[in-house]
Amino acid sequence: MRSRLAGLALLLAAWPAAVHPAADESIRGFDPASQADEIRWENEARAIPEAARIGEFIRRYSSRAHLAGTPASKQTAEDILAQLKEIGLTAHIEQFESLLPVPKQRVLEMTAPVHLRLKLEEPVLASDKNSADPGMVASYNAYSGDGDVTADLVYVNYGLPEDYATLARQGIAVQGKIVLARYGRSFRGTKAKVAHEQGAAGCIIYSDPRDDGYFQGDAYPKGPWRPGDGIQRGSILDLPVYPGDPLSPGWASEPGSKRLTIEEAQTISKIPVLPISANDARLLFAKLEGPVAPEAWRGALPLTYHLGPGGTKVHLKIEMDNSTKPLWNVIAVIPGSDFPDQWILDGNHHDAWVHGASDPLSGAGPLMETARALAALTRKGWKPRRTIVLAFWDGEEFGLVGSTEYAEKHADELTRKLVAYLNADSNGKGAFMAGGSHSMERFVEEILRDVKEPVTGKSLLEARGNTAGQFRLNPLGSGSDYTPFLQHLGIASLDLRFVGNDNGVYHSIYDDYAWLSRFGDPGFLYGRTLSQVHLTALLRLADAPLLPFEFSRLSATVARYLDEIDKLADPALAPGLASLHEVARKLSQTSTGVESAWIKALSGAPSAGPAQLAELNQALFGAERLLASDPGLPGRPWYRHRLYAPGRYTGYEAKTLPGLREAVESKNNEEARQEAAALAQVLSALAAELARIQKLLEALQNAG
Repeated sequence: MRSRLAGLALLLAAWPAAVHPAADESIRGFDPASQADEIRWENEARAIPEAARIGEFIRRYSSRAHLAGTPASKQTAEDILAQLKEIGLTAHIEQFESLLPVPKQRVLEMTAPVHLRLKLEEPVLASDKNSADPGMVASYNAYSGDGDVTADLVYVNYGLPEDYATLARQGIAVQGKIVLARYGRSFRGTKAKVAHEQGAAGCIIYSDPRDDGYFQGDAYPKGPWRPGDGIQRGSILDLPVYPGDPLSPGWASEPGSKRLTIEEAQTISKIPVLPISANDARLLFAKLEGPVAPEAWRGALPLTYHLGPGGTKVHLKIEMDNSTKPLWNVIAVIPGSDFPDQWILDGNHHDAWVHGASDPLSGAGPLMETARALAALTRKGWKPRRTIVLAFWDGEEFGLVGSTEYAEKHADELTRKLVAYLNADSNGKGAFMAGGSHSMERFVEEILRDVKEPVTGKSLLEARGNTAGQFRLNPLGSGSDYTPFLQHLGIASLDLRFVGNDNGVYHSIYDDYAWLSRFGDPGFLYGRTLSQVHLTALLRLADAPLLPFEFSRLSATVARYLDEIDKLADPALAPGLASLHEVARKLSQTSTGVESAWIKALSGAPSAGPAQLAELNQALFGAERLLASDPGLPGRPWYRHRLYAPGRYTGYEAKTLPGLREAVESKNNEEARQEAAALAQVLSALAAELARIQKLLEALQNAG
């Protein structure tokens, strides 16, 4: 053992310190001998991605609008397929279909005190040729209900339940009214849902310049922020109920498959909903009467914010083309040499509301560079021990449709084989964001330790202000393609990318190469680093003798979440919560035993037979499955994971221990007791499985 470590130290000393662990820092899951090979291949891999190639990918695919379900989206998928084959990978297109609505008619006009028809358009900019693309879809909210409504306008701030409570305290009702909500603080679909629940007849969502426009900085094209005429498109599918095709919840949407009617679908808005610009909203606010809005409700429009009703009456008419259209997922596969039935899947999407340079191509470009690097490694003799799958999903913008239909179709196979799902989405200069399953927290920390921030040269871990042991993964809610894998199938998942805070062209016609190359990621340095992060993760997951899951941090995270719930809970729930804490303590003890056995066993991993390693690794990656159970969460059984889900009224933002937390927050003690029991059951099952894993590790130690 000492000689192997000494040899490893000499090997490490030969490599530049910037691109590999220090000699005394191991890579989880690798014994000293296999770590030496891993470091060599990782250094080769991280040297391959080129910023210029990422920029060219983004320029090429953002040169045309390519909304899901259109011929342009099909052409994008076929071009990506050809590119994957050209670099030497085996790839194919897997087709699904879905309800993908587009607008047939959009009307918004003020009918009183004056008549004024709003333009609902984003102007062409002379400095941005893509803004004149004739193939762009009009600004709209997908899955809006049809409707033709004339009513008084009421301003509802961000359209959160507490905002309506504030209005009610002032005696302002929204029943039968059209509400005006600003983007921010919650998912746009939640704004539409709450408006309907409150009795509104229609909903308008606008972009206030205080949140993402000129209040924050110079507006596009001078700066990165949303111009006054910029409009945020987007889906209002009720994601917290279920993502994917709204007419096929829980099963894949393919030609000839069963379909719900639109009336039966739970995730389609029942009222007409439309997004508008700040400048159009200003016209509506200018005539609005009623009380002055609370200070926290006032945005940055140059006027006094009134709540209504009174003064402004509007006519809103929406007619949608609710037709089913095809989707094209592009899938590439690199077969594993030793464990071909253990898969690592890395995905991003290729569809966009318009040109999509930032969302999603700033993340899809790095994924293509990741694919090119992996193909280059195979030509140099590298073969992954496990199978690597790369996916360019379609239909993400409508509601994670392509990934969800894929996960639902292949649910049984993915449950047996998929070790982990890696995700990115839009990417840009800014802080590194890492969210995911806490059984992979230490794994991600080591990657951030070993990959450098592109500008400062510090490790990503140091750039975040973390030292070893301080790093924490964010819990995942929803809003990107990890959702079906983590929260429906219970597969350990990660969302890894850089996040800027100045994307003022999000979902507008100005999200194109001109904006991204000037403001989003100049030089595409952060795109290159994102590829390096994903390459490192893929190589480690594909080649580790022992998969790098670690459960002590997961159990500590559960205990922390339970402490948070204690502070919210009715004292009457104390006995049940005390029992749950005891289960969590047992999980922590078992996790500690597993970690101790892990440390002792790793040196024996190379001596173990393939069958023994396969059984142990199957148990390691299967453990997360035990945190997903049926029936799923109350009122939304598609969501099966007991640790993470999007909140009912947050949409993208995570609720941790969601069934229990939301029952406590709503003061439903009976449901809270039921959810505490369900959570105790899955945590106990995980503890029992970890005890079995400990025995397998001890057997592996004996084999060594």
